[in-house]
Amino acid sequence: MNKSTMKPGPVTLDVVGLELSAEDCRRILHPLTGGVILFGRNFANRQQLTKLTSEIKKLRSDVLISIDHEGGRVQRCRTNGFTHLPAMRKLGELWGLKNKSTQKPKHSAESAAVAMAAATACGYILAAELRACGVDFSFTPVLDLDFGRSGVIGDRAFSRDPQITFALAKSLNEGLRLAGMANCGKHFPGHGWAEADSHVAIPVDERPLQKILNDDAKPYEWLDLSLTAVMPAHVIYPQVDKNPAGFSKVWLHSILRQELGFQGVIFSDDLSMEGASVAGSVVKGADMALEAGCDAVLICNRPDLADQLLSQLKVSKTKQAESATRLNRLMPTVTAPAWDELQGEAQYQHAKGLLQQLKLIA
Repeated sequence: MNKSTMKPGPVTLDVVGLELSAEDCRRILHPLTGGVILFGRNFANRQQLTKLTSEIKKLRSDVLISIDHEGGRVQRCRTNGFTHLPAMRKLGELWGLKNKSTQKPKHSAESAAVAMAAATACGYILAAELRACGVDFSFTPVLDLDFGRSGVIGDRAFSRDPQITFALAKSLNEGLRLAGMANCGKHFPGHGWAEADSHVAIPVDERPLQKILNDDAKPYEWLDLSLTAVMPAHVIYPQVDKNPAGFSKVWLHSILRQELGFQGVIFSDDLSMEGASVAGSVVKGADMALEAGCDAVLICNRPDLADQLLSQLKVSKTKQAESATRLNRLMPTVTAPAWDELQGEAQYQHAKGLLQQLKLIA
């Protein structure tokens, strides 16, 4: 197949180092590949990152270049001019900031407005800096609620309150949108209650469906059309389904698609994580995820498993066309300013100034 006629496939995979190897190129050119996800090991400085993304796009202009870049402890690029953004919990705390002299909470509408403006500024800076280096998309925001139980989520969450989580995520998403980037709510329906870390264990959440829908899933329902992508949790909710949410037709088709009316892209979480091991093999995991309703599956940190997936996964033409149509909606449609041009942009300077004034960034 000529690369100019290719459409994005359902596999999102990573690359090994700071520049493309022959093996990376082979995988990216595979017709099942639709995205490349970058990690900290792929970033040395802005110039190198920009060159790497340019090389990827020369191979396949249709692949979506993504990254996990939330702020706080999950931010892959944080040196050489990148703004080290705050953990999202800082924005939730700003919502309920106390007056220094009286120690009483400020007027709730005032503190809410300040927190929402800060969230929009964070989203704008995050997206603008990444896009200036050729990255199309970030897997953010985290919509999990902070129950104080999950160490892997922790300060990545905005709040325990689903209403505050919704309002701040919507504001962050608006900042992303203003800089030309789509968004991805994660980890549906919620990873905040399960204590185990799905990277190294299989988390279980024993709560009933209605409890989860009335609490954890509310931000997904309220964000509605402004949510462009969703990543389900590698968590088993045994009162709902025996399969983890990312492999569950009940969660992805019946609840997310039908009940909540979500029309955007559904990405699986990384199939190399322990939480996905219930599937038995990476190919079986990808089959289950796609069958359950995912449009794209991630395979990270295991080139051997990526090769296994590309050589053995069977995807129908109908499914691939449907996935490609959804994935294409995540691709930026406006050309981003280069890094030096961005530094002089009024919106960018205003956003940084606001976060500095609030002591959220240095």
